[in-house]
Amino acid sequence: MSGFDAEKITAYLDSLIDKGIPSVDCIVYKAHKQIYRHMNGTSDAAKTKRIAADQRYLMFSMTKVQTMTAVMQLVEQGKLSLEDEVGKYLPVYKKLTVRKDNGIEELKEPMRIWQLLSMQSGLDYDLNRPGIVRVLNEKGQQASTREIVDSFTESPLLFEPGTHFQYSLSHDVAGAVIEAVSGMSFGEYLKKNIWEPLGMKDTFFAKPFNNGLERLAQQFIVNEKGIVPMEQSCNYQLSENYESGGAGLVSATADYAVLGDTLACGGESAEGIRILKPETVELIKKNLLCPASLEDIANTMGRKGYGYGCGMQVLMHPEKIGSNAPAGIFGWDGAAGSCIQMDTASQTSFVYVQHVRNCGMSYDTIHPMLRDMIFGE
Repeated sequence: MSGFDAEKITAYLDSLIDKGIPSVDCIVYKAHKQIYRHMNGTSDAAKTKRIAADQRYLMFSMTKVQTMTAVMQLVEQGKLSLEDEVGKYLPVYKKLTVRKDNGIEELKEPMRIWQLLSMQSGLDYDLNRPGIVRVLNEKGQQASTREIVDSFTESPLLFEPGTHFQYSLSHDVAGAVIEAVSGMSFGEYLKKNIWEPLGMKDTFFAKPFNNGLERLAQQFIVNEKGIVPMEQSCNYQLSENYESGGAGLVSATADYAVLGDTLACGGESAEGIRILKPETVELIKKNLLCPASLEDIANTMGRKGYGYGCGMQVLMHPEKIGSNAPAGIFGWDGAAGSCIQMDTASQTSFVYVQHVRNCGMSYDTIHPMLRDMIFGE
C-alpha cells in the first residue's frame, strides 16, 4: 500500500461523475480503521439530491461474498464439507442430467459443494429456464427459495461438474443448502450469523421490485440513450419469497465495508467478533479452478491473471496484467458496478459502490484502477 494516494483516488472518483456515472462511494479500511471515504454525485432520477452516507443500493452479485461467508461458517463448524454431494442436502440433485454432443445423459459423478462454490457446477444463469417458469406459474410470488432452486434440476447441466467455469445460479443453490443445513431461512441465517454480529443494519433481501424503499438510490442503466434511470428492480429475486444467494441483497457501502474489513483481518471484526477463522478465510482464497476453467474465466469474464476460490476471484498473477497490486487480493463485484476487494496480508479492504446496470467500464477499468491505486506498491 505504499502507493496509496488519497488525493489521486478522489480525483479519479470525481472523474467518473464527469463521465456520467450518477454517484460514487468508496470506503477503504486498514486493520480495522477507516482510512478513506469519498462520495460524490446524486441519488435520484432527476440528479438533484446529493448522495447520503447511509444510501442503500441493490448489490446484485456482491451478495455472493456473504453467501460464501455463510457456507464457510458451516464448513468450519463441521456441518458441511466442500466434498459433500449437493444431493445430500437437496435430494433432487441426486439425479441430474448433462448435455453431451450426442444428446442428454444421466450424470455419472455427483455434483459437489466445491463445484457450486467455484462456478464449476454445470449450471447457467438462465432466469427463464423451464423449471423456474413452471414454479412461478404454479406458486406465483409465494414460490420459496427451495422450490425454485429445486426446479433448476429440470434442465440438463451444460457440462460435467468440475470441468469448466460457467458463471451461473450456483450460489442460489448454495443458499438453499444453507437453509437445509441450518434449519433456518437463508435470510434468517445471514441475519443471525453475519448482519447482527457485525452491526450491518442496512443489509437485507430485496424484492423483485423495490419502488418506495427508503434510502434506496435510483438505479440507472446504460443503453442506446446513454445512462438513464430504470425501475428499482432486482430481476434475480425471482419471487416475493425468494432469497437469491447469488444476487439478492440490498445494502449500504458502510455495511459492506465492515464485512470487508472483517474478512481482510482474518474473520475478526474491530469489536473482536469472529465470524470466521483466519485459516477459513485463506481457504476461501484458494483457487479451485482447473486449467480449462482458468481459461474460461479469462475468456468469458475478462478476468485474466485471476483464479476463483470459494465464490470470489483471487488475483494470482498480477504481472500478467501489468498490475502493481500484490497477489492474493480477493473479492467480487455486482451487476450495478459495485465491488469489494480484500487483502489479508496487509489487512486492507475497499468497497466501491455505484448504481448503474450494463456499465462495462466498471469491470474492465474502474475496479482494476481502484485496485492498483489502493493496493499498489
